[in-house]
This record gives sequence, C-alpha cells and structure tokens, in this order.
Amino acid sequence: MTIPSSADVPGPAVPAVSMSRPAPPSVPRRLAAAGAVLALLAAGALALGAALRDPLRAVLLPVLVVACVMAAWTAVVNQGRRRVAAAVVALAALAMLVVMLLTGSPVRLVVVVVLVVAAAGAARVAVAHDLAPAPGVARAVGPARHGVLIMNPLSGAGKVVRSDLAARARGAGVEPVLLERGDDLRALAERAIAHGADVIGMAGGDGSQALVADVARRHDVAFVCVPAGTRNHFALDLGLDRADVAAALDAYGDAVERRVDLAVIGDRVFVNNASLGVYATVVRSDAYRDAKLATTARMLPELLGPDAPTFDLRFTLPAGGTAATTDVLLVSNGPYRLGSLNGFGTRARLDTGRLGIVTVTVDRARDLPVLLAAEARGRLESFHGYREWTTPVFRVDSAQPLVDVGVDGEALRLVPPLEFRSLPGALRVRVPVHAPGAPPAAVAPAGPGEAATALVRVLAGRPAR
Repeated sequence: MTIPSSADVPGPAVPAVSMSRPAPPSVPRRLAAAGAVLALLAAGALALGAALRDPLRAVLLPVLVVACVMAAWTAVVNQGRRRVAAAVVALAALAMLVVMLLTGSPVRLVVVVVLVVAAAGAARVAVAHDLAPAPGVARAVGPARHGVLIMNPLSGAGKVVRSDLAARARGAGVEPVLLERGDDLRALAERAIAHGADVIGMAGGDGSQALVADVARRHDVAFVCVPAGTRNHFALDLGLDRADVAAALDAYGDAVERRVDLAVIGDRVFVNNASLGVYATVVRSDAYRDAKLATTARMLPELLGPDAPTFDLRFTLPAGGTAATTDVLLVSNGPYRLGSLNGFGTRARLDTGRLGIVTVTVDRARDLPVLLAAEARGRLESFHGYREWTTPVFRVDSAQPLVDVGVDGEALRLVPPLEFRSLPGALRVRVPVHAPGAPPAAVAPAGPGEAATALVRVLAGRPAR
C-alpha cells in the first residue's frame, strides 16, 4: 500500500478485498488446517478411549457440570432458603466434579485441553483470512497536520498514566489535552476543532469515545480511537490491539481511513449498544462500578427470580405485531454475534447501516434450565426466547415515566418513547496501518458446522468461504 506524505493528498480508495476470485489458500494455511484436524481427532480419540474404559465417569461428568451451573444460577436468582439450598447443591456438584477429575487421569485431561487449544489456534490461522468480510472501502492517508488527543486519566484504572500517553503523544507530534474533573468533554472537542485540529482522538471509555466521535462527525473531521477504557468494545471491533494503548497513536501518522456507522437514541450518539431491561437496571446501581459481580448477584433475584415483575417495554416485532415485554433488549450499532449473556460479543463489521436488535424473554417458572443449557453451549441463539433482527430505525415505548437505559455502559433514565436510528457511514475513522484489522466476530466461524466446512475447504486447496 502506498502511503502519501501529507494528509492534504489522500491515497486512493483501497477496497478491503479484491473483487476478483479469492486466491487459493497458501501452503502454510493448508498445513495449519491439517494440524487443526489432526489435533481434534487426537483429542476426540483420547476422550472416547476414556469413556469406553469408564462409561459411568463419562456420563457423570457432563451431568455434574450441568447440575453445578443450574444450581449456581438458581442460587443467584432466588433469596432466602431457596438460595441457600441451591448454593449447597452447587457446591456439592462442584466438589464431586473436582474429585472425579483428580481421581481420573490428570495427564490425559491436560493433553486433551492442550490439543483442543492448539486446534483452535491452528484453525484460526487456516480460515480467518477468508472468513473476514470486507469492511467497506478504506483509503491510505498521510500524517495529520494538527492532531489532538483528549485523554481521561481516570478511565481504565489509569491506563493513560500507566502508558505515559501524554508524553508519547507529544513525541508523535500530537497535542495532548487532559480531561480534568468538572471539564465539559464536548466543549473540549469543539474547541480543539475550532483551533484547527484536522484529526481528533479520544483516550477513554466507550461513552467518551461516542461523545468525541459525535463532535468529529458533525464537523467531518477524522477520528482516532485510543483504547484507554475498561473494556474498549469499540476499539476491538475496529480491529485495534486493546492491550497496546500507545500503538493507537500511529493512526495520527500514515494510516488507513474508512467510514463507519454511528447510532443515536434521540439525539445522543452511541458507538456500541444501548441496553434495556435487566442489564440497564443493574448498571444503574451505584454499587455496580466497584463490585459488578456482587451487585449483579444481589439484584438478579429482584429482576429474574420466580416472583420478579416483568419489564414494561413495548416494540414492534420484525414479523409484525407488538411485544409487550422482554427481559433483555439490546439495540446495537450494527449486529452483534452473541454466544452468551455475560457480554455483548463483537461485530463482524461497522458499516452495515443497520441497528442490531436482540431480545431475550424468560419464563421465570420453566425457562431457566433451557436458557442455562444454551448459555453453557455458547449457543444463546438456540434459546426459544431469543430473537434477533436488523433495522435502520427502532422505537421502544413504555407506560413508565422514565426507562432505565445503559448506553455504552453509562446508566441513564430517559423519557419514553425511545427512538433509535442508524447513521450510516457517519464517522471517518483512522486506524494504524499495522493494526490487526479484524474483530473476533469477523474471523471466527459462526459454529462447529461452519468451522468444519471451512477447514475441509482449505485442506482441499479452496478458500474457506
């Protein structure tokens, strides 16, 4: 890729993938596919041999795992005697599970785990290149003339300070602006652009990223995401290395620029998602930031227990008709690939021009075991109370005067109805030339079937997809 020497002379548009027929996989990729298949076969043979030698253990192990998970969940969503009884069962099942694993063959268990991990790594090398979708059209751009980076020193438990980001920014020719208590972040971003910034970035959490990105898109100024927050989901889906905060500064130099979508709820922009129902209510708790797991465990009995009331959230379903309630409602800037409820996964791309909608509705009396089974398999979409679809606009109504909403992890209370819209291609984003370039959802098969098919195709010398 030829990089111009100045931002005044942008590089040519560079399609993310060639429009010609994909090239056959290289020899190293075919070897990786063979290694993945052999490792999986070896792990399966070891597991099958153990099962044949001790069939009772083979049956009891998965039963104990399921019993442990279900009892633990029952303890979380109940109170009083039910919680105590379920906790006792969970601990007993866990203890039996540990004993069975230790009295078996620890060496065989370790070998199986190592083989599975090795197979997963080799499979990714073999197929990820072909599975990653084209993230729209990118172009090579030269260094920023006047780059500005706003930094939140409190975000991410002090990542800005630990990475010495201000000094590194100055060394890269970027003007650092420190966000202090009481400062208006939007005003700082507006002032930076008014003073000539042609590239503006934010080092902080996703809520701060969204606010500065909104200012950038209003002025059509290029934006740089520096992953200095706690989770950095936006950076992950941009294909950045979240473990190397300072590496994102390279986006102010020779870089790659592309347009990505933003989403709005009312007039508030978000880069990841807005959640309603269970998650939004938990996030609103004052104790959540300091003790996420403890706060969730304390609140779940009130939200998903057998006697918990339903949420008043009304919206139109994709096939027509209106839903009157759901327990989890996620509206995202582009569709997510979800495997479980413990996080919101990743997006394969950020330029679909669509909102992703996910709802999970639980019958408190009978659905928890089924939901847990789907969660344990990483196949949340198989749960019958799960729905997902995409749409450019979405509306949520409620009879409540205020609705709890978690917007990019920030707890809000908003007046219904809530109007969501996608803003296709609204933001110009710069990423370093050396960035990994693809989020996990873009390079991982959607399930075992797709993974097996992709490996066979690569072994046969054909593209994985």
